[in-house]
Amino acid sequence: MIDHKKIIQVATDVLKIEAESILNLTEQLNENFCRAVQMVAECQGKVVVTGIGKSGHIARKISSTLSSTGTASFYLHPAESSHGDLGVVSKQDLVIAISYGGEAAELNAILNYTHRNDIKMIALTGKPESTLGKAASVVLNTFVKKEACPLSLAPTSSSTATLALGDALAMAVLDQKGFTANNFAEFHPSGTLGLRLRKIKDIMKKEDAIPFIYPHTSMKEILTKMTSASVRGAAGVIDANKDLIGIITDGDIRRFLEKNDQPFKSVAEDIMTKDPKTIDAGEPVEKALSQMEKNKIQVLIVLDQQSSAPRKPVGMIAYQDLLATK
Repeated sequence: MIDHKKIIQVATDVLKIEAESILNLTEQLNENFCRAVQMVAECQGKVVVTGIGKSGHIARKISSTLSSTGTASFYLHPAESSHGDLGVVSKQDLVIAISYGGEAAELNAILNYTHRNDIKMIALTGKPESTLGKAASVVLNTFVKKEACPLSLAPTSSSTATLALGDALAMAVLDQKGFTANNFAEFHPSGTLGLRLRKIKDIMKKEDAIPFIYPHTSMKEILTKMTSASVRGAAGVIDANKDLIGIITDGDIRRFLEKNDQPFKSVAEDIMTKDPKTIDAGEPVEKALSQMEKNKIQVLIVLDQQSSAPRKPVGMIAYQDLLATK
């Protein structure tokens, strides 16, 4: 029979021990950590991250995080390195080697190679006096008081702490390099994350593909334009100078029809909502999503406020467009 109470207790203990192990690492944020950040930030080649076993999985994640935040990096498998893969490591590169005990025999070929070729190396280890610690240019101490494993055998607290310290290193480097959300978007063009960081101008319907009408456009023509254009259910209203003065949505039309006996005698200025919500073409999609949800609207007209005609619409973006591109 499953002991639910014991299960919850074991899980709680694991989370508390691992959380404490991470917090204890703040005591290790010293001059060595600052030197490591400087070495990564100033690296002229690539950052080569290596480790075996559980440390290898952590190494892959740290390398991936570095790559996605502006630091060119790749993972090098220690066993493969001694079978020719050391050739990918150049003198301009920086090596980050991970081993909690610091005595992984699989790392020896890499340690010898970096020493022979005067390649700088950062070690992430819980044993600074180990072979790995002594071979490194800088040591980041990942020591934990105890593993979260009830048997004190499986790498748990140690691997979690190492991963957290790797994230701290990558984020400190990101800050030093001045890496921005725009840079991040360049490296993440796909998926929901990429969408949220892309610019409005990248996904909006352009001016010539959406309906814009004038104040005296008839109801019949309004309906025709709103149902035939690529953005159905909305039309922007512009004046003689083509500046935006209003918007008509299908909701505006429904409400107008409910209140008027002879709606087809009306024109756009009788129906439109004045001073509609707009967004600049250079804003991120995330802002459009936030604005639509906050104001409970489905469409935003896009302006280019950096142009010589900041009130002239350059496009339109609909909530359905955002959903379709996720």
